[in-house]
Amino acid sequence: MSSETSDVHEAVFRFKPERPGLIYEAVLPELEDIGRSCATLRLDDDGGLTLNISGEDVPALRAALNTYLRLVMIAEEMQEVIIT
Repeated sequence: MSSETSDVHEAVFRFKPERPGLIYEAVLPELEDIGRSCATLRLDDDGGLTLNISGEDVPALRAALNTYLRLVMIAEEMQEVIIT
């Protein structure tokens, strides 16, 4: 994402999944600067995950939210399928 933009929109989500390390490892390769938006995922000391998404405009933020929240959801669903 360009650092020249002063009007950045941001969303932060905190998750407490059963296996945060597995979700972190599954989603981490997908995180990248995709033009008008970017995302970071942090594995917190208390076993939580923090997803920070920012976009240069609202449509870019919305698109990134859809992408990264879906990735987290799918990673968690796949763990349930594999483990059960």
